[in-house]
Amino acid sequence: MKRSALVLCFWLWSAVAAMASPAAHADPNDIVPVPDVPSDSALIRPLPVVVPQVTGWTPKYPFPYDQTKNAVTPADVRAMDEMCQWYTMQYATLRAQIDRLQYNRIGPDGKDFDYTRDGIQQQVDIVTGNIGQAVDYLAPRALSLTRAQNSFGDLYFPIYEGEAFFKLWEQLSNVNNGILAHQPDWFTGPSVQKAKRWGSDIHRSHVCE
Repeated sequence: MKRSALVLCFWLWSAVAAMASPAAHADPNDIVPVPDVPSDSALIRPLPVVVPQVTGWTPKYPFPYDQTKNAVTPADVRAMDEMCQWYTMQYATLRAQIDRLQYNRIGPDGKDFDYTRDGIQQQVDIVTGNIGQAVDYLAPRALSLTRAQNSFGDLYFPIYEGEAFFKLWEQLSNVNNGILAHQPDWFTGPSVQKAKRWGSDIHRSHVCE
């Protein structure tokens, strides 16, 4: 048998042996559990109207926001408190609903603007209703946040994560308008991703805790 044939046989035997070897050597910590995925009917449902309550929430002032603390007003604190109440109660569910709808509205033909099939219109009505409700809640609060001007003429939000809530409100508005206009997933997708980015920033900052 030629050398090349021997090498090939050895390589095939090694590959088969590797695939047939038991998984006992795998580190259990490397196994990521798969969470339960709720059905469409359990996930895509109308969300209740958030009624803000009086809480003991206070802003955080990490650097450099400790330098802009004097520009934060009581109205800023109240707006952030109330937006955090919505975020804590509904953001994660709304994000999951948007993701599910974006997936469900893609048909077998790859098109995602036909809402007449498979009850998609009902899902669209529910999810866009929830997004619209969130946008209506966030709008007056995000728009009321103080915006100051630095020495370079750039606008900024003196309160920590104020910009993140403002941008989240903007992107959710874009997402809702896109879905209602039957815009394809590739068109609404960037706004969805930007909304997720700002929502994740809020989560990582622990500002609402």
